[in-house]
Amino acid sequence: MPDTTQLSALQMTLMRVLWQRSEATAAEIHEAVLAERDLAPTTVATVLSRLAKKGVVTYRQEGRQYVYRPLVSEHDVRQSMVGDLVEQLFDGDAAALVSHLLHESEMAPGDLDRLRALLENHSDLASTEPETPDHA
Repeated sequence: MPDTTQLSALQMTLMRVLWQRSEATAAEIHEAVLAERDLAPTTVATVLSRLAKKGVVTYRQEGRQYVYRPLVSEHDVRQSMVGDLVEQLFDGDAAALVSHLLHESEMAPGDLDRLRALLENHSDLASTEPETPDHA
């Protein structure tokens, strides 16, 4: 996987199909996204070709069709894209991103409770990890 993987909204839409199915042809992906996005089959094929050039998907030929499969996980792509977002917009300060989201986003009922639980869980995990010395 490249050091950072930045995907457009359209690329993410196609990748989600591949992550859900593990592999699919361009026609199957086109059919899966047609209700959400009115795309030409050639557009889907072009985007898949670009994703292959980026090293995000690979493919094998079966008859006259290519069968695509992801080379990166959704988790890895999210981690890369969010990491880049934090670096570019918040100077590497993840807490500033969370603060921004809390102040600028509408919170659904229960969201704050979920966030508290996540923070407590994260805090519990961090306190059980062994400390590593600054010098190695």
